[in-house]
Amino acid sequence: MGKEKIVILGCSMAMDDICIGCSRCMVGFNRRDGEFKSCADDTELVGIVGCGGCPGSGIVTRMAHMKLWNGPMDEVPNKVYIAPCITMHCPHKDVLLKKVKAKAGCEVIEGTHPYIPENIFGE
Repeated sequence: MGKEKIVILGCSMAMDDICIGCSRCMVGFNRRDGEFKSCADDTELVGIVGCGGCPGSGIVTRMAHMKLWNGPMDEVPNKVYIAPCITMHCPHKDVLLKKVKAKAGCEVIEGTHPYIPENIFGE
C-alpha cells in the first residue's frame, strides 16, 4: 500500500456556521492526537469535506466528486475520518455513517480530535 491519504468528513452546518475552520480537526491531525495517533508521519490530509447538509443525502455524491476530481492527481483518500460534529451531534449520524461505510471503499474511522470541552461556562 502506498502513502496514507485521508479525508475528514464533517457536518456542513457546523463547518459553515459554527466551527472555526475545523481547526481542532486539523490540529489533531498535525499533532497526531486523538484518532490520528495511528497515522504515520508521512500521512497526508487531502481534504476536509462537508456532508452536504441535512439529512446527509449528498454525501455519496460529494465523495464521488472527490474521487473524480482528485483521481487524476493521485490524491484519492484511502481513509475517511468522521469528525465529532457528526459522531457526537448529528441527528442523521446513523444513516450518514451507513452510507459512507457502504460507499467509501476504504477504512472509515469515527472520530478525529480529542479536544472536546468538558463544560462551557464552568472553571
